[in-house]
Amino acid sequence: MSQSNRRSLSALESIISDNINDTLIWLLPVMTIDEVLQLTRVRLQKDLYPVQEIILRQVWEGKTYTSIASGSHYGEHYLRNIASSLWQSLSQILQTSISKSNFRSCVESRSLTAEERELIEAFTRSQCLATPLEFPGSPVPLDSPFYIPHPLIEELAYREIAKPGSVLRIKAPRKMGKSSLLLRILDRATSLDYRTVSLDFQQAEEAVFVNIDKFLRWFGANISRHLELPPLLDDYWDEDMGSKVSCTIYLQQYVLAKISTPLVLALNEVNRIFEYPKIAREFLPLLRSWHEEAKRIETLGKLRLIVLHSTEIYIPLKLTESPFNVGLPLQLPYFTEEQILALAQRHGMDWTDSPDAERLMAMVGGHPYLVRLALYHLCQNSVRLDQLLQEAPTIAGIYKDYLRSFWATLQEYPELAVALKQVVKSECGVELDPIVASKLFSMGLIHIDNNRCTLSCELYRLYFGSHNFI
Repeated sequence: MSQSNRRSLSALESIISDNINDTLIWLLPVMTIDEVLQLTRVRLQKDLYPVQEIILRQVWEGKTYTSIASGSHYGEHYLRNIASSLWQSLSQILQTSISKSNFRSCVESRSLTAEERELIEAFTRSQCLATPLEFPGSPVPLDSPFYIPHPLIEELAYREIAKPGSVLRIKAPRKMGKSSLLLRILDRATSLDYRTVSLDFQQAEEAVFVNIDKFLRWFGANISRHLELPPLLDDYWDEDMGSKVSCTIYLQQYVLAKISTPLVLALNEVNRIFEYPKIAREFLPLLRSWHEEAKRIETLGKLRLIVLHSTEIYIPLKLTESPFNVGLPLQLPYFTEEQILALAQRHGMDWTDSPDAERLMAMVGGHPYLVRLALYHLCQNSVRLDQLLQEAPTIAGIYKDYLRSFWATLQEYPELAVALKQVVKSECGVELDPIVASKLFSMGLIHIDNNRCTLSCELYRLYFGSHNFI
């Protein structure tokens, strides 16, 4: 063979070798952003702050610091400082120089080692073993490994409560995680040395809602007791000035004046007040007035309100008088398939190479409570996934009590039942009366896209489609 041919053959072999190597690298599993986050937590032996997770996820998607700052309401300089520390930590963890510009390319060029996967699994197991398996339905405890964070939402909430006179509005269908999020916001407030009070209107007796005076005295007395202050209502209540002015003076000149730090006041299950239109028409605009007065009255600026409710307002309030169009609105999302995979892993089930997460999501649409309830029963080995999905829309299934509550509501409000039946029968969605549609949406039964209403998940289609509920 001539020297020229040998050189040509050598060059060809080199090209083939490079192509094979490139192909093999392409075929190898690469790290995902979720695996990066898991590995970072394990190596640092602590959870990431929400702002750190925001930076990593957004940079992974190719976002600039400017766009991240704009979307998350953080200062760009602050984000750069946090990111600089992150790149140093990741450089040590991955044993290579990591920066914003090469973050994804460096990480995607490798996969988790067997040792790293074992460390992640061991870390996850230790978290699960440290906390007993929780039956879903109550707020997820602060130290629970079963809480799925919403970093952007949480950070927006944390920033808002630092603002004088702020109002946070958290709205979502029931059992979407509002109370679990509230726990974390109040915990952050406590870490800032703020005082916190959480009032649950479901705990108020029927007699409290007789009139606005009775209600506001209950309201003021409960705030005082939570702050361990004597309830000196009679010293500040003046019949001639009226209950709303008296309550405002009591809050401003007594409660807020007695404490040296801001007060985060959480009002849970505000939808209970909607059942009493006369109270709602007086109380909700009062909250709004405190928010507006805080701009000029320093003492009222110490008050930060968090309003949680699970239904729309169905009483004839004027929009300009309602507190629900001021402040920062937060709406909780459904779980993604990736979050279901992560939660399954925290329950000791590896669904990475399985269609099980997709199958569960197809049935319940990523609803947090429905997902967690399924994982709880699967983890208890009380049922297999095939059986769980088959029985899900029946009275023998694990969702029977949850579905029965919807049934009771529909029996009480026939106009909702008629509308929902139209949605059940439709394959591509239907247009409904806006008020009726908003009620079904607030219950979590439907999605609304361009005025067309579709069911939130297959579970509702199967359940309501097999029952003659009107």
